Amino acid sequence: MSLPPDIPLRGRLTADRPLADLTWLRVGGPADWLVQPADAEDLAGFLAALDPDVPVFPMGVGSNLIVRDGGIAGVVIRLGRGFNAITVAGDHVTAGAAALDAHVAIRAAEAGRDLTFLRTIPGSIGGALRMNAGCYGSYVADHFVSARAVLRDGRQVTLGAGDIAFAYRQTDLPEGAVVTEVTLRAEPGDPDALAARLAEQLAKRDATQPTKDRSAGSTFRNPAGFSSTGRADDTHELKAWKVIDDAGMRGARRGGAQMSQMHSNFLINAGGATAADLEGLGEEVRKRVFETQGIELQWEIMRVGRPARD
Repeated sequence: MSLPPDIPLRGRLTADRPLADLTWLRVGGPADWLVQPADAEDLAGFLAALDPDVPVFPMGVGSNLIVRDGGIAGVVIRLGRGFNAITVAGDHVTAGAAALDAHVAIRAAEAGRDLTFLRTIPGSIGGALRMNAGCYGSYVADHFVSARAVLRDGRQVTLGAGDIAFAYRQTDLPEGAVVTEVTLRAEPGDPDALAARLAEQLAKRDATQPTKDRSAGSTFRNPAGFSSTGRADDTHELKAWKVIDDAGMRGARRGGAQMSQMHSNFLINAGGATAADLEGLGEEVRKRVFETQGIELQWEIMRVGRPARD
């Protein structure tokens, strides 16, 4: 697939760019084109000039993603240093979409603002918004003020809560929108107490999750009821790891893919896995859970792209 030679871009444009090294699972084929814009204006100009028939996929840091072995058709947009600033003004914390969730939590805590729930969530703040990420009973939806985004036609817009349909582990952003900045509201807190909480959360995560393995975080959503804001319905107590255990799939393997022995809702690349291995094992788990318990697990990890060509 070719792009016009005069398409405007101050950032980087790379053809047939392998994506495996840009994902936490280290799998996946190439993007037809990888675009790394310099800033929001650069991104807007590029999208405005791009043929509207060319598919566009915004990619964060690849923490919650399986890119299939055949790669991704069209243009993959990956935001970098021009999109990672973090500022605190009163109770508002504004972060570029490429800022890591952990860095946002730490910067807010230093300023005496509590976004500690973000500390152990893998990925960037743009992805956290898109997935309505949550931890310890708090979700992005609970703190959301506004977001800046570039639409597929190149227009830059501000999105409020009414423009985004928040749900459990997902949102309904405008089709083709690339989030460039997110503003969250944060309650005040003592910086030392917040720092201590961040350290405690990190220690707890490392003690219970396979943080040293190649994973993409939680593989499946908890099979429970949730409200439209993404808050858990306490009348449902099922956990994905528990139903996976009950189906006998803890430690299950397929090729180089494995359901972690440490935490059975973590799909890991145990060495040499392909995207087909990982996705195939995930589907085996879903099938087994449904056969044994009548529960249909839903993927939390996003799977994108084309299967490998024979």
